[in-house]
Amino acid sequence: MMKNKLKILVCTSYKHAWNSVRPEAEIFIALAKLGHEITIITQGDAEYVTRVKEFGIKVIPCYPKRKVCPTTIRTIRRELKSHNYDICYAFNSKTIPNAAVACIGIDVKLIAYRGTTGGLYRHDPSAYFTILNPRVDGVICVSDSVRKDVTKKVWKNKSNVVTIYKGQSLDWYKVQPTDRQSLNLKDSDVVGICAAHVRPSKGISVLLEATHKVKVKNFHLLLAGHGFEPHFDEIKNSPMSERIHYIGHRSDVPSLMCMADIQIQPSISGEGLPRTIIEAMANGTPSIVTTTGGSPELVEDGKTGLIVPTNYAEGLAEAINSLSNDKALCIEMGEKAKVRLEEEFGSEITVEKHLNYFYRLLES
Repeated sequence: MMKNKLKILVCTSYKHAWNSVRPEAEIFIALAKLGHEITIITQGDAEYVTRVKEFGIKVIPCYPKRKVCPTTIRTIRRELKSHNYDICYAFNSKTIPNAAVACIGIDVKLIAYRGTTGGLYRHDPSAYFTILNPRVDGVICVSDSVRKDVTKKVWKNKSNVVTIYKGQSLDWYKVQPTDRQSLNLKDSDVVGICAAHVRPSKGISVLLEATHKVKVKNFHLLLAGHGFEPHFDEIKNSPMSERIHYIGHRSDVPSLMCMADIQIQPSISGEGLPRTIIEAMANGTPSIVTTTGGSPELVEDGKTGLIVPTNYAEGLAEAINSLSNDKALCIEMGEKAKVRLEEEFGSEITVEKHLNYFYRLLES
């Protein structure tokens, strides 16, 4: 029997980098192409708004100023009551609580999105504004590690907490590699890159400790992003300090990934499904990652990269030495990573899983 066309109201923020917004927004563009009626409540001046409108998606310019925003609640509630939606899908710590209040007393399934592990506690009152809110009917998690974390905390509908990866497409990340000469690097150098907005969970100190045991003399480490300043002394004290290059915030991270031989993700906690690994995979660059969060769900150990124990500098150094000594292996792993991204994390798979989940909730 043919499934009914759905009416879906999305509450989200599109004020992020293009590659950050795209995997989410393209889900709803694909659903609109299939004939489902999509409305998105977001910032009216967000860059991606123009694209979603091209596919007949209605955009309501509204975004909450706080976790309980009367204007946003009224906007969501008015839209829900006047158009008989099947699904209301809220994506972050500001839109979820406002959508939850707006949905009270209305026959619509409220779905919340969860993108990180940790920080969700039953004893924390603020959790009941978002994921633990009793009005939430289901939770879509960015990775299985996030799903397991959420399932331990929710009080009801545990079977409605699911993993659906944000779909990807290789075409989204097609770029030319950054010119190595612009970074004073040679073609013969082995280049590893760590791109991060630094906070303690990113494990930068572990990575810099690992550089003390890197034996490959032509290995260079690029550090890209914000917040590396607290680690400058650690960089200076590394025996390979002259081959550690802090390049600050960059808008060409996919091009840097394409240029590098290895992408390194030394995180010690809190990762959902790191975009840097996805950008590396799409550009044929293998990754060295730790066992925390969703990173091991992206990387096949020994096939598309290497997985090392969390907070283990010696293991990180061994992995760097192993790949740095074999450029041919790096190329082979990188090509397999591209295939894995396309076959296991393709956007079509994500759209199908979303539809199946929506229909299951509505039928329950």
